[in-house]
Amino acid sequence: MFPSPQPDGPERPGPHSGPSEPGVPENPASTPAGQSTVDWDGLPEAVRDRVAELAAAALGKLPPVDVPRQLRPVARFAPAKRARLGRTALLGTLRDSGAFRVAVLEWLREHRQDALDPNAADSVAAAAAAVLLGESDASSRVRLVAKNAEETTLRAERDAAAARALRLETELEAVRAELADALGAADRARGEREAELDRLRGRLREQGVQLRRARDAAEAARSETEATGQRDGEEVAALRAQLDRERSRVDTERTRAERATAEARTARQAAREARQADEVRLALLVDTLDGIAGGLRHELSLPAAATGRRPADTVAGVRSGSGLGGRVQDVGALEQLLALPGMHLVVDGYNVTKTGYPDLPLADQRDRLVQQLGALTARLGAEVTVVWDGAGVLSVPAAAARGVRVLFSDRGVLADDVIRSLVAAEPDGRPVVVATSDRAVAESVRQAGAHAVPSVVLLRRLGRT
Repeated sequence: MFPSPQPDGPERPGPHSGPSEPGVPENPASTPAGQSTVDWDGLPEAVRDRVAELAAAALGKLPPVDVPRQLRPVARFAPAKRARLGRTALLGTLRDSGAFRVAVLEWLREHRQDALDPNAADSVAAAAAAVLLGESDASSRVRLVAKNAEETTLRAERDAAAARALRLETELEAVRAELADALGAADRARGEREAELDRLRGRLREQGVQLRRARDAAEAARSETEATGQRDGEEVAALRAQLDRERSRVDTERTRAERATAEARTARQAAREARQADEVRLALLVDTLDGIAGGLRHELSLPAAATGRRPADTVAGVRSGSGLGGRVQDVGALEQLLALPGMHLVVDGYNVTKTGYPDLPLADQRDRLVQQLGALTARLGAEVTVVWDGAGVLSVPAAAARGVRVLFSDRGVLADDVIRSLVAAEPDGRPVVVATSDRAVAESVRQAGAHAVPSVVLLRRLGRT
């Protein structure tokens, strides 16, 4: 039978005082004394909730003498809250008090017989019944519930992964649609320019016809003058005047033709420049798609594809070697880089401020540089990130200038390493400029393909904003 637990008060004679207690099995393997074979602390959450619910239901109906002292506050809880708020105390008492387990079992046999069916279809209910009854297979039933819970978790994770893959496919389709729209817009713009060029060519042809007609008229007048050489001087003077008028008109038409030719040449040049700008924008859009495809390629462990010409390759006055970014030494070259589409300017914060205005407090240095960078990005539209060393910064500012990303390095991390990580995170071919006078940082970002500009050059450019 059960071990003799220490009662909460003096023992009283009654239905629990002898070996022939009604409703208590004689076999120790199937009584609450068998609970020593179950790890109460390792029960799955679903089983713990079920056991606590049954114990809470019985606790509210037990005589006060059968309620252990530590559960008497729990018995005063509202029935809807008793299992939730007193779960830990209920489970601990069930584990440690054989008398309380017997009282709970007797109440359940009398009022909730269905709750003590270890063969119930619900695996959680069956496991809870086996634990309370001390069945020999209670541990295996508990493991089955734990296994079912784990399988449910794995299925949820699988469904989440499938949903994520579907979302990525949808985003890829959207990007493809945007690319198709951009290509369609480029084709329409190209068609409009070609139509304009055709119209100018037609005007040029009309001017040529008029010029040939004027020449024919002049030749006819000359022939008529020769044929009528015997006419009087007034007719000759009239013909000469008419010829002069024709020549003036021919010169006017020639001037118009030359002007039309110049306009056509200007239109062709404008169309060529617009087409080059469209190609650069399309290349940047394709680079964005390549970045997405590169992420998928990395995730799927596919070989990397070769990259083509990038917007930064069109900057004049900047030399670059194989895989190296350029050294920007003047404001003009910096202006050309900042005007590139998709440009990302990364600023070594304290390196710039201590070069430009070292006498200000550090907080004022940060505020001044961020405001200047905000004015710059508002004018040019470039992406701007300024990195500060986080050591000694007690509170990180909650707001910054619009369009400027402000980063502080974590404790033990140098701002220089954050800048290198930012450059390494950019996709191949995107134009990136790093403003710093630190030679080690400048050389490392150039090795990664970014352009390095000294702090003093950036300060000169900010002075113009």
